[in-house]
Amino acid sequence: MNQFTSVNDVQDISQLIKDALALKESPYAHQHLGKNKTLGLVFLNPSLRTRLSTQKAALNLGMNVMVMNMDKEGWALETQDGVVMNGTTVEHIREAAAVMGQYCDILGLRSFPKLVNREEDYNEDFFSKFIKYCNVPVVSLESATRHPLQSLADLITIKETWKGAAKPKVVLAWAPHIKALPQAVPNSFAEWMSKAQSLGMLDFTIAQPKGYELSEEFTPGAHITHDLDEALSGADYIYVKNWSSYKEYGKVLTYPEGWMLNNEKLKGTNDAKVMHCLPVRRDLELSSEILDGPNSLVIHEAGNRLWAAQAVLKQMLEQL
Repeated sequence: MNQFTSVNDVQDISQLIKDALALKESPYAHQHLGKNKTLGLVFLNPSLRTRLSTQKAALNLGMNVMVMNMDKEGWALETQDGVVMNGTTVEHIREAAAVMGQYCDILGLRSFPKLVNREEDYNEDFFSKFIKYCNVPVVSLESATRHPLQSLADLITIKETWKGAAKPKVVLAWAPHIKALPQAVPNSFAEWMSKAQSLGMLDFTIAQPKGYELSEEFTPGAHITHDLDEALSGADYIYVKNWSSYKEYGKVLTYPEGWMLNNEKLKGTNDAKVMHCLPVRRDLELSSEILDGPNSLVIHEAGNRLWAAQAVLKQMLEQL
């Protein structure tokens, strides 16, 4: 694995999940892999779980870790070629990424979309250029369109907790919010769950109000509905997440009442477990009664971020 930016970079999902759960049982068994190796974590946007879990994962594998908060500590980067840099940018991504690659054996990068120009965000130009010029393996810590470490942790959580004989029904449910949020997490979750469905691991449904449909490239094979109650019927897992409109890019559209999940809505499910990537706005996106109740998996899920990151880093180290 030379890069980890989407599910398409994974050759065997089931094996990666097994690796993660094995690392959960024996976190320090592979420290020889990371000895004298350095992971650089580059953040252009805030982070809590991603930063801490990936840093801890690297330490568990015996790696050194350096963290760079580019938005606060680095130079303003220019990404376009052929421009005279007589404005606010100070360093070109060609040099910045290349230098980071000189110092680190693996790099992790986090960069959010601007939610202004869909084509610009979905081109992933920044990520693509960073990967090209750094010349070392790159782990996505969330990009404009995807958050693969989160989605891997989500799938690990489902696999670890599902005890039923049949395939679980997994639902991605849109939730309200007061601001425009990226599609990266729901895109990624949909992409991973659609892939898992194609492998016979689960059944996958997406529920969102009209106007909040995700790009079809991320939802192949998913059952899509605008009726939340229909989606929740018989659900085993509900992944709650807000996102802004893809079609009317970055906009917060009007929506009908009744999209916040609470215990009353859980009555129509198969006593479903509830997931969220965090951070979550209580009693806006998701009710406190669920977050504090027995159906919530949010802390368990966040804990698995560590093992997801460690499994990915382990595969990369094995190829260095």
